[in-house]
Amino acid sequence: MDLKKAIYFMLLSTLAFTLMNGLLKFLTSYSAYQMVFFRSLGSLFFTFGFLLNRGIPVLGTHRKLLILRGLVGSTSMVLFFMALHYMPLGSAVGLRYIAPIFAAIFAILLLREKVKPIQWLFFIISFLGVLVLKGLDRNVPLIGLALVLIASVFSGLVYIIIRKIGSREHPVVIVNYFMCIATIIGGVGAIFNWKTPVGIDWFLLSSLGVFGYFGQLFMTKAFQMGETNAIAPLKYLEVFFAVIVGVIFLVEEYVIWSFVGMAMIIGGLLLNIWFKQRLLKK
Repeated sequence: MDLKKAIYFMLLSTLAFTLMNGLLKFLTSYSAYQMVFFRSLGSLFFTFGFLLNRGIPVLGTHRKLLILRGLVGSTSMVLFFMALHYMPLGSAVGLRYIAPIFAAIFAILLLREKVKPIQWLFFIISFLGVLVLKGLDRNVPLIGLALVLIASVFSGLVYIIIRKIGSREHPVVIVNYFMCIATIIGGVGAIFNWKTPVGIDWFLLSSLGVFGYFGQLFMTKAFQMGETNAIAPLKYLEVFFAVIVGVIFLVEEYVIWSFVGMAMIIGGLLLNIWFKQRLLKK
């Protein structure tokens, strides 16, 4: 275990995802499908290259689960990208982190896992944060909230599918399926609302996949080098970075209730992580 390197890689991952999300918000003149297409296609160059270079079978062995993961993940991505058209970047990123609550519900229903009563209290705190963000921040319209929450439902289901796959597939094989299916879905959807990029937009759209890939890569390295309870909370810095990018570069405005809601969402989830780590140590 190398905690310093793990923290370094997690910070790089968070910055990479922040840059990707900032570009997504900046490029909202393009449809969500077109952004999904470019984001996924850009990552495919890295995932295919990695698998072919290492001699890892591209098709994997648990293909039904891999395809299901790709379809569910792509749906979540499309919905989140749509939500960015309606609300500030920081609010959208903060609301997306509600996904672990839905993952816990799916784990109970599909994997027969148990959730302690106090964990539900932590989830309620996070959910109340969503109500604060929606009810007291006029920059979060109902359609944007609905899109990002449904995206989080599908994201929560992704966690369960990946857990079901377990270590039976190489992580890059799982990501590669996801990117392949997202490229197809994004490409087909973009046909009906295609806007030909001009000038630097070609570079910016192509950069989405690069930042997305390295964000995923650095996050994986971080979890490999450090303990989850020490590394996982750093992921939530993405909300803080997203707000900074939104205010400085995207000229977004936030009210005090925006930060209260985000703090409640993240606080409830961090308390849940802390509690689960305590249970593991007993």
